[in-house]
Amino acid sequence: MTVNVLRGVPDGRRISYHDDKPHFHCEYVMNRFLPDRFTQLLIGTVLLATLFPATGSFEHFMHLASNAAISLLFFLHGAKLSREAALSGLKQPRLHLLTLGSTFILFPLLGLALKSVVPDLLTPQLWMGVLFVCTLSSTVQSSIGFTSIARGNVPAAICGATASNLLGIVITPLLVTLLLHRHHEANGLSQVLSILLQLLLPFVLGNLMRRWIGEWINRHKVIVNVVDRGGILLSVYAAFSVAVAQGVWHLFPPGQLALLVLVNAVLLGAVLLITTFGARALKMPRGDEIVLVFCGSKKSLASGIPIASVLFAGSGAAVVLLPIMLFHQMQLMLCAVLARRYAAQLDGVEAAEAADAAEVAAAGKAGAPLATSR
Repeated sequence: MTVNVLRGVPDGRRISYHDDKPHFHCEYVMNRFLPDRFTQLLIGTVLLATLFPATGSFEHFMHLASNAAISLLFFLHGAKLSREAALSGLKQPRLHLLTLGSTFILFPLLGLALKSVVPDLLTPQLWMGVLFVCTLSSTVQSSIGFTSIARGNVPAAICGATASNLLGIVITPLLVTLLLHRHHEANGLSQVLSILLQLLLPFVLGNLMRRWIGEWINRHKVIVNVVDRGGILLSVYAAFSVAVAQGVWHLFPPGQLALLVLVNAVLLGAVLLITTFGARALKMPRGDEIVLVFCGSKKSLASGIPIASVLFAGSGAAVVLLPIMLFHQMQLMLCAVLARRYAAQLDGVEAAEAADAAEVAAAGKAGAPLATSR
């Protein structure tokens, strides 16, 4: 299986990790440093909402269309989920508990610690967005893709990322209620019930209908992907249309966005360091370490946008989307580098072992004594 390094998905191209003189083509350089295609679409959608926001009756229509698209999106997610794959994760409980702990415990604790140390670094609205990022589940596609590139335990990555997404439908709104104190609002608890109704119910229904529609979905992945991405873009447009009408861009000077990038970098770097050295301290196998690093450090943009659209009304949804949109691109770029480094390390070990085997074979043919000091 070959995987696109930047996007973490199969693309049919062969990638070499040990070329002596890698060739840097223009396309490679652009893919390396520019946002991925979906992030470009998100930026374009934000610009469209900024220049041509939905207003009046069209805004109401977009709100209804966005809610319907979100429910359909989670219905399809449920239909795609294999219960056998989800339950197979029970074979490695320690690894998956550590991954879930990194996603839903370590991240929120680090977010709260950062906010308590430098509370005035960001505006309260942006801190709310950062803490919202900390409550989200792990990605599925890129977590599995980067684990494959790094030659880690791919089956465990599939189970861990799937379990994280499934549990995140329930855990994320509960963490938002706890961390952001939204239960103090008059409709705080009703929003949690709303997300369970709008997201969890379609997810469960989709999974129950998998036996009848699962094969059709597997045969028409392009259609499913269009609905998936289209629903997310529709939610972003609806959220930013409301935010623009309320003057959201006047709330944040350019310096705040630079500081937001810094906070995201510190948060992501801290989690990567803790998961990497934590796995080594626990003497986990290399393949499991890779799963913990990549599944435990990701945050799902695909889940975050629909959940934010349900939990946060008005301009609040747009505000909390900014941190996750930035975090999404940062995690792709940094983890692409880490995945290639893991693969290069394994290539070096395999090359050394092959050289030793060749030396032993040559010595054996020549009748020379075998070197035992190596």
